Amino acid sequence: MATINTNPGAMIALQNLNKTNMELQTVQQRINTGLAISSAKDNGGVYAIAQGMRADVGGYRAVSQSLDLAQSTVDVALAAGEAISDLMIEMKEKALAASDASIDTASRNALNEDFTALRDQIATIVANAEFNGTNLISNGDTDITALANADGSNVITIGAEDLSLTGTTLTISAGTSIATQTNASAAAAAIETSLDNLNSSLARLGTGSKALEIHKTFVGKLSDALEKGIGNLVDADLAKESARLQSLQVKQQLGIQALSIANSAPSTILGYFR
Repeated sequence: MATINTNPGAMIALQNLNKTNMELQTVQQRINTGLAISSAKDNGGVYAIAQGMRADVGGYRAVSQSLDLAQSTVDVALAAGEAISDLMIEMKEKALAASDASIDTASRNALNEDFTALRDQIATIVANAEFNGTNLISNGDTDITALANADGSNVITIGAEDLSLTGTTLTISAGTSIATQTNASAAAAAIETSLDNLNSSLARLGTGSKALEIHKTFVGKLSDALEKGIGNLVDADLAKESARLQSLQVKQQLGIQALSIANSAPSTILGYFR
């Protein structure tokens, strides 16, 4: 039936053209964003999974920062402890020299001055072994903790080690001297004990620092795996989208041509009235 009121061909051509335009818009969006699923309306289930994984990746970034902070704090304490260990070795040398009965008083006094200077340096090192407000080797300071997982339910704790002259690790005090042979012998024995205790403290700090480093490496790998998983879920294959874009552009041009032909069909009715 020929009619000028209804044009079924134009309707079908317009529907197909609109569908092509919508597909073309989707492809262009994927090319612009690089994402096959950029919002919940694209695929609600996959989008929700990807968002949950993105939240975990963000959490692991915070974990990595926490581990960096804790490791830096422990490394500062470890460096200070190693410096104290070097001082203690020098102090033992001075104490043993001063315990020699054959040296005169002037020599022993000179050795004592060196000894007390090294002893006081320990207090200076302890006081300055601070990072971000935390000092793991001072008297009365607390342990340090670092986040271990993305939801903050697990932590890694590194214990404080009191390396001050008022603590129990070092068996010498702020008043220890080697001014006499007796004091020098006692100081040498005390330093030997202190070195044993100090080495144990340094071993614990070193183990803690290594544990933080290992966990940070694991967190980095886990975060990379999650990001790869997110990409597998939502990233667009741009090679395929490029080919599809060209196909849809051709289809769009053909659709426009078909609509033009359908729109011109009613004009043939004029031939019936000539």
